[in-house]
Amino acid sequence: MNIPNSLTVLRIILVPVIVILLIQGQYGKALVCFIIAGVTDGLDGLLARILNQTTVVGAYLDPLADKTLVISMFLTLAIVGVIPGWLAVVVISRDCIILGGILVLTLMSVAHEIKPSFVSKINTMLQLAVIFFALLLKMDGAGKHFHGAFMFICWITAMFTVISGADYLLKGMKLINRGGGNTGES
Repeated sequence: MNIPNSLTVLRIILVPVIVILLIQGQYGKALVCFIIAGVTDGLDGLLARILNQTTVVGAYLDPLADKTLVISMFLTLAIVGVIPGWLAVVVISRDCIILGGILVLTLMSVAHEIKPSFVSKINTMLQLAVIFFALLLKMDGAGKHFHGAFMFICWITAMFTVISGADYLLKGMKLINRGGGNTGES
């Protein structure tokens, strides 16, 4: 296994560690592990390009690691009461809808390329910011003083999550309407 893929696997391994730390209320340690996971996310792609070690496995593992981390964090943080439950529902629902759309396109044999849009990149940044600040505020105990600002970030994140989900949905519908693929009709 090459170095970039090893970093991606490390990120996947960190997910249950972070979840356990959150459940135990060890927010400082969870934050450190989350930062390590974030650094590995940046490094794996960079090293894959620099070392010319891009692989098909890495192309599948990286987004899997990203989604596993984000979904696990939002779900756990909502369960332990650190972030609003409605935000976790919005984030996880969007990802499930996108995954369902990819499945539909694949089953219909519609050619598709999965590329994150600009809105989706902003959305990911905001989602990671919510996780980071939620952990930071919980660890620091300053959450009471910055609750309004944190909730503002949560609402902006929800808005971008819905917009980016709608963007992917519209792109998928356009692909289907172009008539590409087998619809299963005889």
